[in-house]
Amino acid sequence: MAFDTLKVVVAPDSVLETPCEECDLSDKSLKKLAKQMAKTMYRNNGCGLAAPQVGVSKRLVVIDCDQDDGEQNPIVMVNPVIVETRGRLVTEEEGCLSFPGISVPITRHEYAVARYFDLDGEEWQIEGDGLLGRCLQHEINHLDGKTMLDVCELSDRIKAIHDFEEAKKAGAKPGDTSVD
Repeated sequence: MAFDTLKVVVAPDSVLETPCEECDLSDKSLKKLAKQMAKTMYRNNGCGLAAPQVGVSKRLVVIDCDQDDGEQNPIVMVNPVIVETRGRLVTEEEGCLSFPGISVPITRHEYAVARYFDLDGEEWQIEGDGLLGRCLQHEINHLDGKTMLDVCELSDRIKAIHDFEEAKKAGAKPGDTSVD
């Protein structure tokens, strides 16, 4: 069975600013949604995608930070929560499929631990640093109604809003981290 990709919601949109509802672990439609989200994430060269980014206000995330080998092995996280962050604060540029054409310096803890359920209702814990730690924090922020513009420094937000308007005028599409 082929799964279609979904349309990525581009900011501004109220679904990106609204905390999401918990998923019912017995909801069979989550499997189809997760497959569509993963396909959408890969098609747009993302390493993470949260359900509100495709217009669904549910606590569901797909992440794949290990695509270097060409294999696609998304981690599907149902009702994820960050249970711990630690380590030094690190500022790095982040992109977001809902803010095409820009990247923004975001300061986050270098290490994150999240607890979640898989599609079979089994509870898991995942932890990581580097891209995985950053991605966990970024995607779970989406589920709490926070975008990268909500967690960056004010001066960076002002620049990002200006750059985003210019990127949209230039035709930036989800997956673009800059516009030439």
